[in-house]
Amino acid sequence: MKFNVLQHKLVPEHRVLSEKEAEEILKALNVTKDQLPKIRLDDPAMKVLQAERRTKREPEVKEGDVVKITRVSETAGVSEAYRLAIGR
Repeated sequence: MKFNVLQHKLVPEHRVLSEKEAEEILKALNVTKDQLPKIRLDDPAMKVLQAERRTKREPEVKEGDVVKITRVSETAGVSEAYRLAIGR
């Protein structure tokens, strides 16, 4: 990759949750995976996340994975959002 978008100060942290973490979050929020907002696997942030995981020899991000997005704001503090990874 020529440019790592995840290192830009305006792009929030993206992290793939384990199956157990995802189940706990979905239960706490009282939603199903299908009810989560979606993020495409070809999103620039997801491409970089995928490349980083390959480098660390971690499992690849696949359809159905839940991604935690953590935004830090001077005014709002920390905000966490969850997205369902989908294909094309």
